[in-house]
Amino acid sequence: MSESNIELDEVTGNGRGRKKWSAVLATIIVLLVLMLVFIFVWSSEPEPVDINTIQQSYSGEAPRGYVTVETTAQIVENLLNKSGGFLSNDIMPPSVFMDNMPAFEFGALVQIRDIAQVLRNDISRSQSQSLEDEALKFAEPAFNIDHRKWMFPRAEREYRKGVKLLREYRDRLADPQDSNTQFYARSDNLRSWLYLVSKRLGGLSQRLSASVGRSRINTDLANDASAEQSTPSSSIVTVTTPWMEIDDVFWEARGATWAQIQLLKAIEKDFAHVLEDKNARTSFQQIIMELEATQEPIWSPMILNGDEFGFFSNHSLVMSSYISRANAATIDLIDLLKGG
Repeated sequence: MSESNIELDEVTGNGRGRKKWSAVLATIIVLLVLMLVFIFVWSSEPEPVDINTIQQSYSGEAPRGYVTVETTAQIVENLLNKSGGFLSNDIMPPSVFMDNMPAFEFGALVQIRDIAQVLRNDISRSQSQSLEDEALKFAEPAFNIDHRKWMFPRAEREYRKGVKLLREYRDRLADPQDSNTQFYARSDNLRSWLYLVSKRLGGLSQRLSASVGRSRINTDLANDASAEQSTPSSSIVTVTTPWMEIDDVFWEARGATWAQIQLLKAIEKDFAHVLEDKNARTSFQQIIMELEATQEPIWSPMILNGDEFGFFSNHSLVMSSYISRANAATIDLIDLLKGG
């Protein structure tokens, strides 16, 4: 073979090699762009439940508890059926690279677990020794399946099972012939749920405030001279959220408040007579108003973590301020429901 032919083969081979690597690089770039598009689309927050539509869809006056139970079921369905579906337990790209929406889902799911617990243990039972509702007995543990479980059992399947059981309970509430299924809209039952709401709000507020690292006086044993704890702790406590978890805490809080707003609006319908009797409707609506401020559009491409009085915004502190005010209003409402 002549020297010129060898050189031509080398040039041709190099050209083919460059084309091959160019094709591989182009494929990788296209896949990355597609993943970014999917991440952007799947990061869309789910639509809230329309409480008025639920009430209007029932022919006549909806029975006590119908709106709350159906709202709870629809919140779960909206989480499962939103753009991209339920992402917390996905193990394939691009979902596996996403953390904001899974944090949102978890925050909302915790509120579902709380209301399911109160429905099972308090609202559906007339007294401490009465029997629990059969559907709610299985609905609560269905919602408590780890949200990251993708197999044996799959989280979505269990949550849909919980929705089905909630609606079974809802349908029996609407049956005038079924006197054994009840939704007791009493002030003590409302307080039971509000206690959980207050604790969730307080915890979220503390974690959001810790985005800048805060030192506080240890008040764990305050106001009780005989109180003790298992191990000693410092009188000054410093809490700091790890830098990589700041946006996750923010989105968890946003998901939690998103679900709480809808549940509060449903509870307001079903406990209307209690709120009127205690003259507490205004206080209740104030909680909703404070939480609705947490759902304002976010115009920044990322969650900022500036200093408290620094040049850049701190989204966590802004969220914390709204949640703190809602928590203070919740505590006042609990006291109001106690007295009346």
